[in-house]
Amino acid sequence: MSDAVKKLYRSRKNRMLAGVCAGLADYMGVDATIIRLLAVVSLLISVGTSAFVYLVFWLIIPEEPEMSAGTVVDVDVKKEE
Repeated sequence: MSDAVKKLYRSRKNRMLAGVCAGLADYMGVDATIIRLLAVVSLLISVGTSAFVYLVFWLIIPEEPEMSAGTVVDVDVKKEE
């Protein structure tokens, strides 16, 4: 079992504008295209309110940390018994 805490970050590798939709998709485990489509539909329906929410998310959600050459990545490896 892994006790790792899932954290929400704006994506660095799969961004279109600021990485908010890709970051939310990574966090929820869905395709980023689905989140982007929902964001566009929400923008059209809400008459701009969701654009304000996107900007707030852009300011609040931290950007994904950069991976440097010496960075150790925590990988959950299952041991076969």
